[in-house]
Amino acid sequence: MNILGIKETCIYSNKLEEMKYFYHDLIGLPVIGYAEDNHIFFRAGSSVLLCFNPDQAALKISPPPHYGSGKLHFAFEVKTEDYFKIKEEISTKGIRITDEVTWKSGMKSFYFEDPAGNVLEIIPQHGLWD
Repeated sequence: MNILGIKETCIYSNKLEEMKYFYHDLIGLPVIGYAEDNHIFFRAGSSVLLCFNPDQAALKISPPPHYGSGKLHFAFEVKTEDYFKIKEEISTKGIRITDEVTWKSGMKSFYFEDPAGNVLEIIPQHGLWD
């Protein structure tokens, strides 16, 4: 197999309007799909962030049912030169940064949470996993 990347990341929340405000209005991800009380989908670069109502997703027949809970984690990759600007922008928008880590490579990444409690990370484009 030659896997090219992860095309979709899926998170879950019963509060889709709060998720829309957070990811679209604060973070700036374009909304590419929305079904009230069911799901909202966002474009994140060449990937898609799917946000399903877990109560609805658990009842699906096709595609197969899926749901989750707890503090899920994923990271947004940003241009290395934009890291500190984005960190400041996140803070300015009232989003609390919960941690910042300096990795063995010397690169930094920082963490914050969405309204559902998912743990998001901002990582620079080069250096962390290279």
